[in-house]
Amino acid sequence: MVTIGLYVIGVALMVALIFFLVWFVFGRGEELPPIQKGTTLTRLPRAGITGDDVRVVVFQQAFRGYKASEVDWTLEKLAREIDELRAVVHDLQARDELDAAAADTGPMPPLPPQK
Repeated sequence: MVTIGLYVIGVALMVALIFFLVWFVFGRGEELPPIQKGTTLTRLPRAGITGDDVRVVVFQQAFRGYKASEVDWTLEKLAREIDELRAVVHDLQARDELDAAAADTGPMPPLPPQK
């Protein structure tokens, strides 16, 4: 019975030693140091979002992934920007159609016969 107890204690100590060795060598698996609770690294300009702005967005990681509120905020901001750009494109297309309709006076009248 004592042998089994010593075996279980020895295995537990080996597992704990391996765990702490791996944890010390590899860390927690984060590339960035953790930030203070309640702060965010998520930043986007007020208007004129470019692809580079989106590429540098960083979300704070929570226990099992990213904070849903930060992801939702960023996606809503991008969606609004896209909607604004599409509205501008629609307005410009409508203006082009009106200009084309105003310039179109119908078919050209036939030329009188030359003598």
